[in-house]
Amino acid sequence: MADTSDTRTPAQIEADIRRRRVTLAETLDEIGVRVHPKTIVGDAKAKVVASVDNSLGRAYVGANRVVSDVRAQLVTEDGAPRLERVVPVALVVVGLVGLLAVGTRRRRD
Repeated sequence: MADTSDTRTPAQIEADIRRRRVTLAETLDEIGVRVHPKTIVGDAKAKVVASVDNSLGRAYVGANRVVSDVRAQLVTEDGAPRLERVVPVALVVVGLVGLLAVGTRRRRD
């Protein structure tokens, strides 16, 4: 059989009860803050911002990788342009711009 006798004084028991009430009040206050609509909305906004920041960071890294790859194709290690690759790309770009200009001019007429 377990010993159920309490050797604490009434003052010690009252102090323990006061401590537990304070702890319980703090816990209830924390729960109230967590379930408050403003807190829930703020947490949701923070998650969305973090997700967007993460997506933008990945997009930046991906774009940076593409630019680096294209640059490596068009420029040598010492920074000189690779004319055998730059000239065909430039001709294609000029051709596309010309086609767009002709197409725009036809629509206006």
